[in-house]
Amino acid sequence: MIRRNLFSFEVLKVKQMSIQEFNSLVITNAEALKPFAVVLTRDNEKASDLYQETLYKAFAHREKYQSGTNIRAWLSTIMRNIFINEYRRDDRKRYIMDSLTYSQKNNSYSISAESKIRLDEINKAISNLPIIFKTACLLYLRGYKYNEIAVALNEPLGTIKSRIHFARKMLQKQIKR
Repeated sequence: MIRRNLFSFEVLKVKQMSIQEFNSLVITNAEALKPFAVVLTRDNEKASDLYQETLYKAFAHREKYQSGTNIRAWLSTIMRNIFINEYRRDDRKRYIMDSLTYSQKNNSYSISAESKIRLDEINKAISNLPIIFKTACLLYLRGYKYNEIAVALNEPLGTIKSRIHFARKMLQKQIKR
């Protein structure tokens, strides 16, 4: 019994030490990410946001780091993936906004009566959602990430995901296709 408890204590000690080592390893190599962020974004403010998001993701997913691998390459990959995902999200938003602007400029009657009725039906269905689901759903539809919604509403991430899922299901039932 005593031997087993001693072994458990040693394993726990190694885990804490590896977390500390990981943290110091990231911190010592983090400065090398700043120029890469500027190259990707071409904007100092966006580069700073990207840098912070990269460090957040690195610390949040430290268990995925395999010791002995190149930490700078690992951090750079995280940064590149965040940048690509944000670029794609912004590109989709631009496409939607451009198509709306184009249709408004070219023809004030471009929205068909059927489309308007469907849009009204969707808006009515959203407004009829229970408040607990509606808030999370509206934030999600405005482009916020799950974790941003969780922080804004001071709820666990899993709860937010569930609420958005159930809101979608309710909307599907309410809206006849």
